[in-house]
Amino acid sequence: MKPTRFESAIILIDNKNSEDINTYQVNDIAFSKELLYSQRMTQKLLQFKPDASEALQIAARAQHICRWKIPRDDYPMDRVGYLKWRETLKRMHADLTSEILKEVGYEEDFIERVAFLINKKLIKKDEGSQTLEDVICLVFLDYYFEEFAAKHVDEKVIDILKKTWGKMSEAGHEAALKLKFSEKDLSLIKQAIA
Repeated sequence: MKPTRFESAIILIDNKNSEDINTYQVNDIAFSKELLYSQRMTQKLLQFKPDASEALQIAARAQHICRWKIPRDDYPMDRVGYLKWRETLKRMHADLTSEILKEVGYEEDFIERVAFLINKKLIKKDEGSQTLEDVICLVFLDYYFEEFAAKHVDEKVIDILKKTWGKMSEAGHEAALKLKFSEKDLSLIKQAIA
């Protein structure tokens, strides 16, 4: 049976992300870092919003497509450099995904919607953009926060948590507080949201 265009798009996104030479270890198995991240995004999106639209599912899967191709250290290591790097990444993610969606036969308005979501436009005003932002935050908190917290001083961790919390919706906050955290990490979270 021929795959649907949605299935084809997911396969092509995964193929691109599987080219990531950076790996992430889970239970002593090395995964392509961005492939693993994209699969976690899909899983978390469907847990958080089981009726997520096709556009939102594709945007979540392609959130970091080929991210390794634009390294952080190509930009000045300050706030302005960081923001410029992030904007450049979003544009690349949206452009690569748009090419894939054209290739598999999606209409222009659908492609524009996916690009809009990947660019995280109108967070707090657009339900899809807000859901995607919640899922990004939940994936960070569930899979990457413990490792991040171990590498940084508590003040920095609390600051990042405050920023993360501020981007999330009430539903996102509720989902985050249901995740399993170590006692130390939970105490940092409580300090951040106090």
